[in-house]
Amino acid sequence: MKTARNKDTEIKRTLRTDCAELRVREAVGNEPSRTITGYAILFNTPSAPLWSDEDSEAREVIAPEAITKEVLDSCDIKFTMYHDRQMILGRSNKGTGTLEYFVDEKGVGFNLELPKSPNGDEALELVRRGDISGCSFAFTTRYWDSDFVERSVKVVNGSSQITYTVKAVTGIYDFTLAADPAYPDTSVEAREFTDGLREGISPIAEEPKADVEKVRKQVREMRLAASQKLV
Repeated sequence: MKTARNKDTEIKRTLRTDCAELRVREAVGNEPSRTITGYAILFNTPSAPLWSDEDSEAREVIAPEAITKEVLDSCDIKFTMYHDRQMILGRSNKGTGTLEYFVDEKGVGFNLELPKSPNGDEALELVRRGDISGCSFAFTTRYWDSDFVERSVKVVNGSSQITYTVKAVTGIYDFTLAADPAYPDTSVEAREFTDGLREGISPIAEEPKADVEKVRKQVREMRLAASQKLV
């Protein structure tokens, strides 16, 4: 299945980044704390690679203007483990609920008192031990609309470094605890999305696919020639 490229089509994405400062808040008084705090979204921070090979590497970045308090307050956001909505730990529906969040220059942070439930107890223990060290989040945007996502490229040592900067989102759906927050999303949907980005789009310039393959072949031939020993 090919990824649609209509500029009005909304694409649902899961963005994974290293998430600093995930921890259990210090207790106040004698009662042990069940509140975890951290950042679910980091601005201006490259994601895990969408793909990476000898010809190109692509990453996503969330611009600060993409996600505001007003955007968050318009969404129904579940806080889960591993993006599994059967393992819900908190929720903010239109700005009201058990999930508290804030927006600053660093990104979108949160405070969440974990429920006294098996899932809540498991999450608390894993965060306290450091076994879960970060977060990721799910969102939608119009990926083929340059007003929503901007594509930029720089060439380093013959390899194209591609950045997709998300400038606006159409919805936020969950924050999730993740054991490997920076590990690439390998779901079928993610692979189809990545294939859709790569297919027919030059990592070096906006050229037809045939020209892209010609450039890649030339780069490979140059690298091979450079590696040969002179007689």
